[in-house]
Amino acid sequence: MIGIFDSGIGGLTVVKGIMDTLPGYDIVYFGDTARTPYGTKSSRTVIDYCLQNTEFLLNNGAKMIVMACNTASSVATEAVRASFDIPVYEVVTPAVDLCLEATKKGIIGVIGTRATIASGIYERKILEKKPQAKVYCAPCPLLVPLVEEGWLKKPETKMIVKKYLHPLKVRQIDTLILGCTHYPILKNIIASKIGKRVAIIDSSIAIATQVKAFLEHNPVLDETLPKTNTARFFVSDITPQFQKTAKGIIGKNLDLEQAEAAAFF
Repeated sequence: MIGIFDSGIGGLTVVKGIMDTLPGYDIVYFGDTARTPYGTKSSRTVIDYCLQNTEFLLNNGAKMIVMACNTASSVATEAVRASFDIPVYEVVTPAVDLCLEATKKGIIGVIGTRATIASGIYERKILEKKPQAKVYCAPCPLLVPLVEEGWLKKPETKMIVKKYLHPLKVRQIDTLILGCTHYPILKNIIASKIGKRVAIIDSSIAIATQVKAFLEHNPVLDETLPKTNTARFFVSDITPQFQKTAKGIIGKNLDLEQAEAAAFF
C-alpha cells in the first residue's frame, strides 16, 4: 500500500492526485483530525506526530510514505527518513520543481501555515536552484480551519483570502505555490483573488507525478505494492464535516475508520 498522512482533510487532495495518476494502487490514508492544525504547533511536536503517523501507516500495510502535509514536510522529513527504512516522499520539493518550470519572471509567491513559512524551506529550495529568483512568502493561518469547517463558499473566506494575498499581489508575482495541501480546496477562490495571469502550483499534482516516476524506476518495490483498487481512510476523530468535505474532494462517500487513540496518545 501507498501510505499517506496529513494533519486533517487537506491530504485527500494528494490522495485524489495519486488515485488519478496511479489508478488501481492500494492506498491507506491517515488524517490526524483530532490534532489539526499542525501549523500552529512547535517543530518538536510536529516531528513526534509524524513519527507516530508513519508507524501507524506501516502497521496498516504501507510500504512507502507520502507526507501530504507541508508543515510536516518542512520540519519532519529528515526525522521520518532517519527513523524508517522505507521510501518517504514530501510535498515541498515537487512543488518547487513544478514552480520553477512554470515561472517566467522568477517572481514567486508562497502561501502556507505559520510553521511552513517560518521554516523558510520554500525560499531556501527555490533559491538553491534559481538564485536570481525573488520569493515572497505569506503565512495564512486561518485557511486550514476554514477548510476543516467546510467554509468553502462563505463570503468571510473570500475576504480573508483576499487580505492574505494582497501583499503578494502588489509584488506582481507570476507564480504562486499553494504551500499547504488544504489550499487546493480553495483554489478557485485563490485564483480569482490573485489574478488569472498568475500560475498556481498545486503540490498534490506535483507529488503524484513524482511518486509515479519513482515507482517506474523501482520495479522491485512496485511489484510489492498491491493493485486491487483498495483504499482505507483512517482519522483520529470522525466528524460529519470531514465526511462531507471529503466527498467533495474524492467524489464519493468514504468509509471512515477511527484510528485507535492508543497508537498516538
